[in-house]
Amino acid sequence: MCNIKVLFVCMGNICRSPTAQGMFESVVEEADLNGRIAIDSAGTHAYHVGEGPDRRAIQAAAKRGIDLGGQRARRVEEADFTRFDYVLAMDSSNLDDLLSICPKQHRDKVRLFLEFAKNPLQQDVPDPYYGGGQGFERVLDLVEAGSLGLLDDIRRRLD
Repeated sequence: MCNIKVLFVCMGNICRSPTAQGMFESVVEEADLNGRIAIDSAGTHAYHVGEGPDRRAIQAAAKRGIDLGGQRARRVEEADFTRFDYVLAMDSSNLDDLLSICPKQHRDKVRLFLEFAKNPLQQDVPDPYYGGGQGFERVLDLVEAGSLGLLDDIRRRLD
């Protein structure tokens, strides 16, 4: 039974949030906490519902041993705010979108993902969709830093 449930959220759920989901799954597995932390991702918009992650995200993650292939895009729903302990936005725009639909009693669960990074150089994970491959590498670097800090935060909650 999972003690903690984490949801990563970007706009379309095909680039940043699936990458964060895959990276965090990898970090959780390395920490031997698989059964204690449930991980998912979603988008604030329904542009790509049912589709897999962007091929460039899949390729960049695969170079680091992370498999995103089994994921499918979905849209955030109101029940997610009840279901998840952490609802983590990839950027300020998606944070605003989440807060606009979040029931008041769950607003404390909604945060920017990079708040968990140890020494964040920025608040937002930039959207790599319209750029080249380097953008996807940058997203991986940022979500790795956020994932390590998030794991530390969750460990404190579990202890």
